[in-house]
Amino acid sequence: MATDTASDAGTATTNEPLHVDGQSQLDDVVAEHDVVLMDFYADWCGPCQMLEPVVETLAAETDAAVAKVDVDANQQLAGAYGVRGVPTLVLFADGEQVEELVGLQSEDQLRALIETHTE
Repeated sequence: MATDTASDAGTATTNEPLHVDGQSQLDDVVAEHDVVLMDFYADWCGPCQMLEPVVETLAAETDAAVAKVDVDANQQLAGAYGVRGVPTLVLFADGEQVEELVGLQSEDQLRALIETHTE
């Protein structure tokens, strides 16, 4: 059974989504956290708005850091990750991109995906 402790070196997480603006900030977040779920979204995107409470819950309840990237404000960054539709979720583990999901995902799916990389 996993316990929620932030005392393990290098595994400190945040309990709410981080807003990322630009490649260097994304790199910093990925470098600072073992597992990062990156949510590429747009304010005008209905499915993105439906996903918002899910990523907030995952930020609070899992060992992953959750970061959000506004694709309209960060078109170069979205392009660099091949984001063609929103929402696109990219999972990083140990600094490497390990998964990419396009479209609305269930909390259970995302939680299971995060847990495969945090256990």
